Amino acid sequence: MLGDHSARVAAALNVDTSAITEVTELDGGMIGSVYRVGIDDGRTVVAKVGDTPLEVEAFMLRYLADESDLPVPAVLYADPELLVLSHVDGESTFSATAERDAAEHLCRLHDVNADAFGFPRDTLTGPVRQPNPWTDSWPEFFGEHRLRYVADLAVEGETLSAALHRRVDAVATDLDSLLTEPDAPSLIHGDVWATNLLARDDEIRAFLDPACYYAHPEVELAYVDWTDTFDEPFFTRYRESRGIESGFFERRRFVYRLYPLLVHVHLFGGEYPAELDETLERVGY
Repeated sequence: MLGDHSARVAAALNVDTSAITEVTELDGGMIGSVYRVGIDDGRTVVAKVGDTPLEVEAFMLRYLADESDLPVPAVLYADPELLVLSHVDGESTFSATAERDAAEHLCRLHDVNADAFGFPRDTLTGPVRQPNPWTDSWPEFFGEHRLRYVADLAVEGETLSAALHRRVDAVATDLDSLLTEPDAPSLIHGDVWATNLLARDDEIRAFLDPACYYAHPEVELAYVDWTDTFDEPFFTRYRESRGIESGFFERRRFVYRLYPLLVHVHLFGGEYPAELDETLERVGY
């Protein structure tokens, strides 16, 4: 429950606690609990509480707002245990027109470039830290700071077998031949799937819960594909607007799929090691 945080939410909004007229719990994903909070002056905000350092999410949202035109909620207040955001009305269901709108948004986001792969600070995907040291080589960055990093976490947590770890390590060793270097590192949202998107009237109103860094934009497309968030309207519009290099759908999307699979193996175990095994086989390892 929002409970003891109600007074802190009220203070962040410069109102008395008695001004809070509604507290409704929302689906909050893997980080904390999320509430829609109504204020008696007519405002509605979203408050997130939890043990994961929420100022990291605030940093990413502010960065996206400053560096791109991606629609994201405004950060009204942030500290490690409380995040207050503007409320965005919408639903996580998407028409073909909304899919095309999402593609246009991501095309523009991916046109925001940096001189190297990484980010000004380490970020989070769910509760898992993402190391983001500035790195000149995309295969090196993806191999060391995504695949090997999370594979090691999963072995330490006893959710990944030594045999699967060796196969992931073999892929990481061969990434120079499996992946391509982009023209320039692109800013990505990093966690584009249905629950993290809000649409209304055939438009995407907000991208939520980022896990951003500068990357090859294909890693974003591969995640959208793996989560079945969008279908052909999205990929057709992205291809028309920005292009998708040959070989992505045939093989590279499965290489990129290894990262979110490893995150899920680390967090949940369950059926994910079997899916990881199948994906490794699909890319020839």
